Amino acid sequence: MAVEKVLKVEIISKSHVKPQKPLGRKECQLVTFDLPYIAFYYNQKLLIYKGGVEEFEGIVEKLKDGLKIVLEEFYQLAGKLDKDDDGVFKVVYDDDMDGVEVVTATAEDTETADLLGEEGTTKLKELLPYNEVLNLEGLHRPLLSIQLTKLKDGLVMGLAFNHAILDGTSTWHFMSSWAEICTGSKSISVQPFLDRTQARNTRVKLDLTPPTQQNGDAAATTTKPPLLREKIFKFPESLIDKIKAKVNANPQEESTKPFSTFQSLSTHIWHAVTRARQLKPEDYTVFTVFADCRKRVDPPMPDSYFGNLIQAIFTVTAAGLLQANPPEFAASLIQKAIDSHDAKAIEARNKEWESNPIIFQYKDAGVNCVAVGSSPRFKVYDVDFGFGKPESVRSGANNRFDGMVYLYAAKEGGKGIDVEISLEAGAMENLEKDKEFLLIQE
Repeated sequence: MAVEKVLKVEIISKSHVKPQKPLGRKECQLVTFDLPYIAFYYNQKLLIYKGGVEEFEGIVEKLKDGLKIVLEEFYQLAGKLDKDDDGVFKVVYDDDMDGVEVVTATAEDTETADLLGEEGTTKLKELLPYNEVLNLEGLHRPLLSIQLTKLKDGLVMGLAFNHAILDGTSTWHFMSSWAEICTGSKSISVQPFLDRTQARNTRVKLDLTPPTQQNGDAAATTTKPPLLREKIFKFPESLIDKIKAKVNANPQEESTKPFSTFQSLSTHIWHAVTRARQLKPEDYTVFTVFADCRKRVDPPMPDSYFGNLIQAIFTVTAAGLLQANPPEFAASLIQKAIDSHDAKAIEARNKEWESNPIIFQYKDAGVNCVAVGSSPRFKVYDVDFGFGKPESVRSGANNRFDGMVYLYAAKEGGKGIDVEISLEAGAMENLEKDKEFLLIQE
C-alpha cells in the first residue's frame, strides 16, 4: 500500500505590492451585478508550473515587478471594500493602502507530479490563501492575495480574488495582462473598463444580518454539509465531438438551431449526475449556469468590463422526465433558458433583486442542482509569465457544494474540456463507474 505523502508547506515571507505610480484616491460603487456575491468566499485559482526552481527568488521579484505595473490599470484589486454614508458598498483605492498581498512559501518535499495526481482540493488548501474567507472581509483585507510556493521541481501560484469585485472573465483578463508585462510588454494590450456604473447605477443598501437571525431559525445552522468528493474528468476533442453529435442527432424542428458544445456537454453532465444521485422520478433537479452578460445587457458592455457581469440562469425539471427523454429534451431546456436571458430578462431580474436584496450563499443554486461556473473559453493555459505555461489549472476549495462544476479548456488545446465536479461521495462513486458518462465502449 502506497504511503500517502503529507504536503508540508512552510511560509517564508509576506509582503504587499501596490501600483508603481501614485494614483491618488479612486472610488467606484459596487452594483447590482456585484452585490449578491458579498457572502460568497474568495474565488481561488491554482496554477501549477514545472521548472523555475533554481531561479525561484528571481521569479518572485519579476512577478512582483510586473504586478506593480499591471496594478496601475487594475488598481481596484489593490484596494479595499468600503461603505459610504448610506451603507452602499464601494471599492476604494488610495495610495496609502497596503495593496495586494504576496506570500512566498516552500514545499520542497513535494513534486509537481504529486499535485497533478491529486483529485480533491483538501490537500491543495495549504497552497492557497484565504481558505473559507468571505468576500465581506474585503472591508479589512486585501482584495487579492497571491501565494507563490516553491516545489522540488516547480512552483505553484495560488490566488484568492474577492468575488464581490470581479468575475471569471475579469480574473483571466487580469492574469493574461500581468503575464504580458512579465514577458516584456511595456503596456497591456487591453485596458480594463473600470466604470461598473455604466452597466447598472442603482444604489442598493444591504442588510447583512445572517438569514438565521432574520428568521430565528437556528436549526438551519446545525445540519452538517454532506461529505463531498471532487474529481476532474478529461474529455478530449474526440469525445466532445461525440457528445455534441449525439445531442444533435435528432433535431426537434427545422427552425431549431443546433445545440452548442456547452449545451451538449451540460446535458451530458446533467443526465449523468442525475443518474449518479439515484433521484426518484418525482424529484426536481435544477441546472444552473453562471452566464456572462456583457453582450446581453443594453447597451452591451465591452469584454474588458472589469467587475461581475454574470447572472445565474436556472432551468428545472423532474428527474424522471429528464431520464425518460432523449438528450435533446434537456439540451433544449438549457438552450431556451440561455437564449431567453436577454437585456429585458436581466433588467427584470435586477429590479426584482433591488426591491428585495437577498445575499446569496455560494450554495444557493437550487435543489439537486448541477451548477456550471468558469468557461472553456478562458485561455487559462496561455498564462505564461516567462517560465512556461502551467501544467494544470484548478479551482480551490472555496465555494464548492454538491453539484458544482467548473469547465476548463484542456491543456492539450483543441476543443477538449476538463470537467471539475464536486459531488456527495456516494454519487461520485456512481459517476466514476458510469460508462455512458465516461463514453467507454462495452
